[in-house]
Amino acid sequence: MNPVTHYLVGWMVAQNEPDPAISKQRTLIALAGVAPDLDGIGIIAEVLTRNSQHPLPWFSEYHHILGHNILAAAVCTGAIYLLSGRSTKTTLLACLSFHLHLLCDVLGARGPDGYQWPIPYLLPFSHSLDLT
Repeated sequence: MNPVTHYLVGWMVAQNEPDPAISKQRTLIALAGVAPDLDGIGIIAEVLTRNSQHPLPWFSEYHHILGHNILAAAVCTGAIYLLSGRSTKTTLLACLSFHLHLLCDVLGARGPDGYQWPIPYLLPFSHSLDLT
């Protein structure tokens, strides 16, 4: 799925924040919906080095691995907790937004060649729950 779509899904979750004056919290919730795709930034290095003697397969090797798991969810949720001024509701909605990203990827994300990337949800602890 497109990162813009993930952001819009996160923004819909953010609308559950009852006080519209708290735009910072809504923004944090929406950004949590995009956070798993930060591991996709490796595409820049991969494209720039694809014709070199030592290509860097950072996107093809690590996208949907580094940011699409329970550890990344915990780090993101913890960061949101601190950035939101320790707001429990914002933190829980951000965690929901993060996990909706993973669900959307399971339902609709394919690589350029049509390959369905597995989501290694319990990584780095286990591969027993790889979602496809």
